[in-house]
Amino acid sequence: MATQESIVVSTRAAVRRAEAGRGYWARVRERLFADRITMAVTLLLFLIILSAVAAPLFATHDPLASSVLARLKSPGYKGHWLGTDEVGRDLYSRMLYGGRLSLLCGVAPVAFALLIGGSLGLLAGYSGGFVNSLIVRSMDVLYAFPSILLAIAICGMLGSGLGNTILALTVTFIPPVVRISETVTAQVRSAEFVEAARATGASSSSIIRNHILNNVLGPILVYATSLISIAIILAAGLSFLGLGVSPPDAEWGLMLNNLRQAIWVNPMVAALPGVMIFLTSMCFNLMSDGLRTAMDVRI
Repeated sequence: MATQESIVVSTRAAVRRAEAGRGYWARVRERLFADRITMAVTLLLFLIILSAVAAPLFATHDPLASSVLARLKSPGYKGHWLGTDEVGRDLYSRMLYGGRLSLLCGVAPVAFALLIGGSLGLLAGYSGGFVNSLIVRSMDVLYAFPSILLAIAICGMLGSGLGNTILALTVTFIPPVVRISETVTAQVRSAEFVEAARATGASSSSIIRNHILNNVLGPILVYATSLISIAIILAAGLSFLGLGVSPPDAEWGLMLNNLRQAIWVNPMVAALPGVMIFLTSMCFNLMSDGLRTAMDVRI
């Protein structure tokens, strides 16, 4: 997973590449397509997302339809490809629909944190001085709490539910995004091409839009991509604790909690939601590493 230190190193290289300019993104694209691991996990991730988005087309049963007579059946039982859960619901269909909420809980908080935290970090890094201290010190208050404890505290106060889960994870991810955004913006702000733009009389908004944003957006997006896997795991953890998505909705963490008592009866069925959580988070991690490596191209 991309760490904050590696993002900072990548940003220094990005500043040098920005001065060279032409052909950078073409070289990044070539490096990505040459990385077989990144392409493989991207394809797998695309299939997971496609199966979740098109769940109504791929599902074979109603994900909420239960049957007392078909509880905890093994894969292949009467058309249930992956078996059934603790109340006889089709596990394959619930896995598809569960991917919708799990991916939403992974992508939406990171997107909101990227928008809010990225903007605050950009403002802090470019302005410096009092504005920088005010924003950074405010984020340090939230940054002092471990991510999972902060998310649990927010969900504990607001209650369970999809909306509260997304809100809790958004608040959790804003501080690290602000930290990264502020750091890379402060580095780019002192670059020669930014100083040259100031010398020509360009306004601050023009400098941010045309010079700084283009050079900090890539490293921030790479870091944000690595946060998606953490968001999926945290969302699953909240649902496992009863603070996330509420039943009877299908979500991988909630399914894992419901099936944990069945591990002694049918361990394969009980492990499937955990396998999907692990597989999806690893795909996002490996894709983030591939993007970071591709952006380290030397011109």
